[in-house]
Amino acid sequence: MPTETLPPEKAVSELLRARQQTLALAESCTGGYMAHLFTSLAGASDIFKGGIVSYTNEAKHDFLEVNKTIFETVGAVSKECVEQMAKGALKKFKSNYAIAVSGIAGPTGGTPEKPVGTVWVAVADKEKTLAVKFLFGNNRQKNIVMAAHAAIDLLRDFILMKAD
Repeated sequence: MPTETLPPEKAVSELLRARQQTLALAESCTGGYMAHLFTSLAGASDIFKGGIVSYTNEAKHDFLEVNKTIFETVGAVSKECVEQMAKGALKKFKSNYAIAVSGIAGPTGGTPEKPVGTVWVAVADKEKTLAVKFLFGNNRQKNIVMAAHAAIDLLRDFILMKAD
């Protein structure tokens, strides 16, 4: 069945179910929206281990073991931060894969270096972590939805690359 025709969360769920593998989430700017997408599907407990909505730097540090120096140097909206968030979620939930998202949903909070709509996404398994930066618009709700879909699509591609 071609996964391109399915909603991204359904495509990833089917890939994971077929492989008897699991997923964990570390969400910041998406505020639990990815968890909502996965748990809206019947049988979600087969593949979804859980998620942490770590909206503050303190929560990212306390629950996902993001090193505090990350916040002082490159900030929470960075490659380094989402990579550590993803690795923390993998470890915390003992899952096969993890997705981490951190960004500036808006409409405030942007800077010239990191404008509103800047989102970093990381996907990880035990061997590899991949992080990608996205630039969306200035609409908060659209940014949340686009970030979630981009993150889930990135994981789908990550899983399929491993299968090739």
